[in-house]
Amino acid sequence: MSQEERSRKRRLAKVIGLVGLVAFAATGCSTDEVLRFGWPVGVTEQADDMRRLWTGSVIASLVVGVITWVLILWPVAFHRKKGDKLPRQTQYNNVLELIYTGIPVIIVVVLFVFTASTENRVLAKTDKPDLKVQALAFQWNWDFSYLESNGTKPTVQGGGEVHTVGSTREIPLLVVPAGRVVEYQLRARDVIHSFYVPEMHFKRDVFPYPEKNNQDNTFQNKIDRPGSFVGRCAELCGSYHAFMNFEVRALPGEQFDQYLRLRTQINPRTAAPYTAAEALTQMNCGELCTPYAVTTSPFNPDRTARTASG
Repeated sequence: MSQEERSRKRRLAKVIGLVGLVAFAATGCSTDEVLRFGWPVGVTEQADDMRRLWTGSVIASLVVGVITWVLILWPVAFHRKKGDKLPRQTQYNNVLELIYTGIPVIIVVVLFVFTASTENRVLAKTDKPDLKVQALAFQWNWDFSYLESNGTKPTVQGGGEVHTVGSTREIPLLVVPAGRVVEYQLRARDVIHSFYVPEMHFKRDVFPYPEKNNQDNTFQNKIDRPGSFVGRCAELCGSYHAFMNFEVRALPGEQFDQYLRLRTQINPRTAAPYTAAEALTQMNCGELCTPYAVTTSPFNPDRTARTASG
């Protein structure tokens, strides 16, 4: 066996070993985990659309990468210099130049089409969402108001809107129904903030005035399962930006309707409208009705404190 043949066999053994190692490592992942390629699990239909775009893009990238690696390694392995004779020159091969110019153009066009169609689905809005809420951001907290539910505006007995505002002692809860279309209307009172719930895989900046920079201050989605999801401000907005958290609590439809009815009523014990925590306590429906945030906690406003929570 020649030295060249032994070298080829060693290279082949290394490639087979690498493939086997990757295959062994991947056996600990489910099919869904493998196809997500590291994309986190989302909780909205729009997040699923973006995940499918991500999966398709990664697969296409891997295919292009493999082809590129083969085209690079093939001549390295099999067309090394074997003498002083000049090989046939192909720099003016018009067909080849058209191929390696046309294929990238096709790839870019296909990716653009799929990206644009996914973006249109993610940003699509219905004229009649099931619920409209307003998220008012300010340094360094959130005020959530219920503007409309099933075509009517929830109003507290005696007048006034249903809203929830946070404090340094209590994380604000935005309670919404799972399985229904929710429209979020975003506003800021002072500086630019950002409304971001990681499980939604969607972030939108919140401007002091919606018309600034032609900013679209609304978006819609449908949370596909009940649960609690931490929300954050994702735009640097001042000293306590890192602690400007909130929680989205998705309740089953009937439980949300009960929650919203309680929020419009007067609590006989306090002679004031039910707060979010009081309404959830009154419902007594298990973990989903925990009166306070479970995904994050209030921060310590004492600047001299050595450790901060939140």
